[in-house]
Amino acid sequence: MQISSENYPALADMVARQVAAFPDHREYLEKRFADAASATLQFADDISRKVMGIAGADITRFVEDYRWLCDMVLQEEIHFRRTGRYRLSTFEEADAQVYSNREFMTRYMNGLLASQLWWSNHTEMLHYFRDAFVAGNPQNFSHLEIGPGHGLFLYLAASSPKCGSATGWDISDASLANTREALSSMKLDRAVDLRKVNLFDAPSEQFNSIAFSEVLEHLEVPQDALAILHRLLSKDGRIFINAPINSPAPDHLFLFETPEQMVDMILDAGFVVESTRFAPCTGATLERARKRKLSISAGVIARKR
Repeated sequence: MQISSENYPALADMVARQVAAFPDHREYLEKRFADAASATLQFADDISRKVMGIAGADITRFVEDYRWLCDMVLQEEIHFRRTGRYRLSTFEEADAQVYSNREFMTRYMNGLLASQLWWSNHTEMLHYFRDAFVAGNPQNFSHLEIGPGHGLFLYLAASSPKCGSATGWDISDASLANTREALSSMKLDRAVDLRKVNLFDAPSEQFNSIAFSEVLEHLEVPQDALAILHRLLSKDGRIFINAPINSPAPDHLFLFETPEQMVDMILDAGFVVESTRFAPCTGATLERARKRKLSISAGVIARKR
């Protein structure tokens, strides 16, 4: 593994811990960072530091849960290849099999946190969010993230010197508690308003910066959520939307088959697209990912029409 512990100490530490917990993943991680530019490695080192801060003394459990996540996603991938569809199709199924299982959800969230480092498409979306979205927001922007989860996106927005206020909404008290703890672990030096809010009962507020990352695929009718997001975004605001394409997971419901399908849905909801970023899964080109129906992270930055 050609990662300098002198130049990128946190990343080198995380790689060593992950390989110790998941030896079969060594070759994958070598390819993951083989041709990475110094800016990419520096960003990954920064995220490694945040992940280790969140995990704290439980870092071994987090890298072990990432291995568990990979095994689980492989089973979902097998089903997807055989049937051409995701295993679940309704929220009730996802709630019964995933969301209501506390132990399952804990391991799932731990593994997904580690995936922000190990899956290049996840890391690229974080990078795109920070450098293209947050950096392009106006001075004193009011930010809302719906479903902040592991807290990394919310941290990147709230820690910007241009951020005037930061808010996070989630339907789960447990998820909000996890986000609050994560932000504290990353030593965020500002208050964040974390509230239990169901998007479909959202209050009549408006924000000029909204993040909606990896939520659309968990909905039966994503168009309904986009209509509400359009109302929540101020006239001069910008929104960041990120969703996976052809990405089977135990709680994914809506299958986006191409990035353009998601972009068209956003346009139909009354937004104007400012920019896009399509990031294929680790080791694949975008052309190959499209042809083979491999996972692609599709990021969109948009405004109101």
